[in-house]
Amino acid sequence: MHAIVDTELTLTPTKLRQACRAEQFCDQTSGLCPGYTQANLVILPEKDAYDFLLFAQRNPKPCPILEVTDSGSRQLQKFAQDVDLARDFPQYRIYQQGKLVAEPLNVVDYWRPDLVSFLIGCSFSFEAAMIAAGIEMRHITEHVNVPMYNTNIPAKSAGRFHGNYVVSMRPIPENQIVRAVTVTEQLPQVHGTPLQIGDPATIGITDISKPDYGDAVTINPGEVPVFWACGVTPQAVVVASKPDFVITHAPGHMLVTDIKDTDLKYQL
Repeated sequence: MHAIVDTELTLTPTKLRQACRAEQFCDQTSGLCPGYTQANLVILPEKDAYDFLLFAQRNPKPCPILEVTDSGSRQLQKFAQDVDLARDFPQYRIYQQGKLVAEPLNVVDYWRPDLVSFLIGCSFSFEAAMIAAGIEMRHITEHVNVPMYNTNIPAKSAGRFHGNYVVSMRPIPENQIVRAVTVTEQLPQVHGTPLQIGDPATIGITDISKPDYGDAVTINPGEVPVFWACGVTPQAVVVASKPDFVITHAPGHMLVTDIKDTDLKYQL
């Protein structure tokens, strides 16, 4: 389903969230509302919230925290008004004991008063700046989700949470790599600089044509696969750590917030 009244170029974050809330839009969000910060989601019970907060603090590249809610709240204080965290992502995932059990369009029926929500920075938020710098985002050009891969990069454990990083990949012409690094280093709250440039086998990726999440994209001659830390990392960690209950976004299906990407420059 991909039915929204406004064209994607004029769509505002509020209208996109309202379309998700009405279940009129349930697609991936890369390229939508360019210039506005997009965010990943992790929701879990209070009893696991401190361990996850510590995990995120120890692993800021894949898990840069933008905002944390009060227990039971479906609202945000900073990143968006007119928001319902249980309905405003295009699609969600439900994990129980580390197993994916459902991918609903809203999580109202799963909501509990002890749930704490973590909003985590997303690399979709630096794509408008990359495009403005003349760097093509191939998955946007090809109208697909960004390719994401499990890696052999170990995260720093905290409490019950452990596992490896997930990365997103964008093919970059060799002569534009320095520019891509320069653009993304200005936005550490949405993953910042790449983790790996070229040589995917070094980080445990054996077949770049088969991403673990998202879609494969064309890599042209003269282009180098460049890998950024990814906010899907908590989902790989949930599978490895097997907590009782966790809600996340579906990979690539983000919350589009009211905050401009430029407002995040150089903030930690």
